Amino acid sequence: MTKNADQAVHPAFERVRKHRIETLHIDVEEYRHRKTGATHLHLASDNDENVFFVALRTFPMDSTGVAHILEHTALCGSERYPVRDPFFMMIRRSLNTFMNAFTSSDWTAYPFATKNRKDFDNLLSVYLDSVFFSKLDEMDFSQEGHRLEFEDPDDPSTPLVHRGVVYNEMKGAMSAPTSQLWQKLSSHLFQTTTYHYNSGGEPTHITDLRYDDLLAFYRHHYHPSNAIFATFGNIPAIEHHDRFENLVLSRFERQDVELPVRDEKRIYAPLRVEDAYSISEGEETDHKTHIVMGWLLGHSFELEENLEAHLLANVLLENSASPLMRALETTDIGHAPSPMLGLEDSNREMTFVCGIEGSEPGRAGDLEKLVEETLEKVARDGVSEERLEAILHQLELHQREIAGDQFPYGLQLIMASISPMVHGGDPVDLLDLEPVLASLREKIKDPDFVPRLVRRMLLDNPHRVTLTLRPDDQMEKREQAAVAEALAKRKAGLEEDEVQTIVKRAADLEARQNRKDDDSILPKVDLSDVPLQTPEPEARMTEDFPATLYDQGTNGLVYEQVVLPMPAFSDEELLLLPLYTTCLTEVGCGELDYLQMQDRLSAETGGVSAFTVAKGRIDDVQDLSGYLVIGGKALARNREKLTRLLRDIFENARFDEHARIRETVAQIRARREQAVTGSGHALAMGAAAQGLSPGARLAFRLGGLSAIKGIKALDDALDDGAELEALCNKLANIHQRIQSQARQFLVVGEQEQLEPTLTALREAWPKASTIEAERWEVAPVNETVRQAWVTSTQVNFCAKAYSTVPIDHPDAAALTVLGGFLRNGYLHRAIREQGGAYGGGAAQDSVNGTFRFFSYRDPRLTETLDDFDQAVDWLQQTEHDPQALEEAILGVVGQLDKPRSPAGEAKHAFQNRLFGRTPEQQNRFRERVLAVTLDDLKRVAGEWLVPEKASTAVITSAQHRDALRDAGLEICEL
Repeated sequence: MTKNADQAVHPAFERVRKHRIETLHIDVEEYRHRKTGATHLHLASDNDENVFFVALRTFPMDSTGVAHILEHTALCGSERYPVRDPFFMMIRRSLNTFMNAFTSSDWTAYPFATKNRKDFDNLLSVYLDSVFFSKLDEMDFSQEGHRLEFEDPDDPSTPLVHRGVVYNEMKGAMSAPTSQLWQKLSSHLFQTTTYHYNSGGEPTHITDLRYDDLLAFYRHHYHPSNAIFATFGNIPAIEHHDRFENLVLSRFERQDVELPVRDEKRIYAPLRVEDAYSISEGEETDHKTHIVMGWLLGHSFELEENLEAHLLANVLLENSASPLMRALETTDIGHAPSPMLGLEDSNREMTFVCGIEGSEPGRAGDLEKLVEETLEKVARDGVSEERLEAILHQLELHQREIAGDQFPYGLQLIMASISPMVHGGDPVDLLDLEPVLASLREKIKDPDFVPRLVRRMLLDNPHRVTLTLRPDDQMEKREQAAVAEALAKRKAGLEEDEVQTIVKRAADLEARQNRKDDDSILPKVDLSDVPLQTPEPEARMTEDFPATLYDQGTNGLVYEQVVLPMPAFSDEELLLLPLYTTCLTEVGCGELDYLQMQDRLSAETGGVSAFTVAKGRIDDVQDLSGYLVIGGKALARNREKLTRLLRDIFENARFDEHARIRETVAQIRARREQAVTGSGHALAMGAAAQGLSPGARLAFRLGGLSAIKGIKALDDALDDGAELEALCNKLANIHQRIQSQARQFLVVGEQEQLEPTLTALREAWPKASTIEAERWEVAPVNETVRQAWVTSTQVNFCAKAYSTVPIDHPDAAALTVLGGFLRNGYLHRAIREQGGAYGGGAAQDSVNGTFRFFSYRDPRLTETLDDFDQAVDWLQQTEHDPQALEEAILGVVGQLDKPRSPAGEAKHAFQNRLFGRTPEQQNRFRERVLAVTLDDLKRVAGEWLVPEKASTAVITSAQHRDALRDAGLEICEL
């Protein structure tokens, strides 16, 4: 950035302030648009991944999902871009590293990120036009929100049904007991403000939303005077201002946007309520009740109040050594702590929640007594200054770490800033924590500081709700019957002209969905904008010690991994690996029990974990190799402590703490059961692919549906003490096997940290074995499956999988491009727009040599499975535009070039080399992707996607059991 550009301010804007945050290497610049009052937060950085984000304050006062449906509909065409689907079209015409839209409880945001400047300008013009000059066509409302159709749209003799993307998305989202738990708790904690309602929409309320309501909400909320713009990266703010002014802001005047922004009215006595959630008919109800307690606290945007609440939440719940977490983990009131634990600070007023799952109705009083006694003990005895220093250490580390492996780093910083900006706080204070951390370090020297917090925020705070959420195996049946009855009554009252209107609207919508819009009006990047190669971080290998070093800009953190080849495990040992890797960093070590070890982890590191990774060769997916990795991160000043900690865990982890391991099994079970409704598409694909390669089989057994079923059976068996002792002995034996393996080390950090860390490694691991024991081998597999997994869900997840090729096969590139081509050209329209599912697509998995189709939160089953086959027919029988191919190739390149955090880049490069994914192989694959032709797509589809060789898996509810059995699918109970 030039000096002049840094100093200049666009005449349409005034600079409010500029603030340097050294720990984040950014300049925070805050601006206000003179005419409209729109605010702009610019995080100036040398990072070339530029991020744009615009948020509107949205405060719905019902549960119709108006803000959520508007978020979807706003992206369906605008004044300058009057095409049907500019958002999804731009995904295909872009090298973006992130594109999405979010509906929070009190704001709606439209963010994107890209490393390409031309792409940034293209996306900015489309996003700004979509948000501020949206068409909001009524047909888009009916597609994305909800509509009434006959089950067979052109046959009025069939029943009436509700359809719509958001309608089905929220049916899926609200199938999860945890989603219902949070929504019901919020509705009681917040009885008069926007947080009382479900901003995403309750399915039974979504159908009450009218098109006119949507238009009115848009006109009121989507105005620059109600907007917050935020950007991150190396494009100067003045250049953003020029675009904002020319594309949007010059056309608006200041407007007073009235919003129902107020504090919740307090209650003055704790409230106890009970409600129900649905499970499958006939399913056991024992040990399936959730009980949670929630308190309403102070303003999230008052930094001191916010950080004190975070400190208190960490004191009580950070890990198993924390008093409240320990109480919840060891009580017999339930099986495991609730997944809803800790501080929620994204709303105007914060909430603190704790609780238990796997309980029974009628035990709310027991939980209240346990929690109150625990809090009283903390208020009476206080917390050691050493423990509080460890918590502040975690806050410092969290602030310093450059993340970005799942989410662009700049977007994470913006997301941290958005809540105070929406609620009237200071975003700079929340980003620059150093001053307030220094203040807290002084405060914790007072032994009464934390006891006062416990009393003020919790014990003496009467605005408290205890919610019991019990299972009901008839609830879903009653809900469906009520909806069916209402629709039947509605149908019976239809006049003939109303019937024909419904049929015509369905036909008109389908015609519109099948219409090919002129997309030439949309800007795009093309293949000439794609870099031919992407650099990989350079590794330095040490000659006298098995270590690989990466010099990366990690902002004062050091990352270490100990990497060991998997020994020749038995099948039983293999299935216990996920439990072993979880327990390894959760149990005691040497003379320290698990509670003391948790304190040590918190004081010395930013976290330690263990995991396994297995991949086939680049030319043979049947030849699998695997590694166990034990790794962690720490501030540079603690690098030697991290090294010793990893060694101690490797040498002295204890598996004699039976009660601790029993608790851990229960917690893993709870987490895995909750994953189904959120990750059902991935689990269905894993089930479909399970028989097609050893890697796919391993993933299914260790992390897929089979693993969920397995952990449930193990958890049930461990009530027998002898079974628990036998399990602990097996885990100890696995650890002993691991200790005999050859080991190598990965170190990632800034240049000045690498040599000292290497020296510490040499001292800590003088007997580092480099001799491999017997090699782990997995038998080849190649078999098809046809399965239906039955669980409690209001929507379905469908998948088909085909055996294909490994990454270095010449067809891998074409198959990878084919996934995006089928999604863009056929599956998106058939499964999402017409079928009403929240999502659907196809992708080649070259690690395991499979090609997989999927749908997500889908109201249909067999029709979607047919759509997968019809997508291949469409490919072979239709003339295709060469631009569609280019868009699919761009999508693949965008994924290949997706940036990671500095540490993530190094870890990824190291793992690539571990499994033979050399830079030469990666560039070869990239060149093949860029050279794919339409003929290649048809050829590989014809060769590898043969319907008779498909494996099929669906996740669905018990009501479809008979139909699926008739379709030839094996019924599997989850």
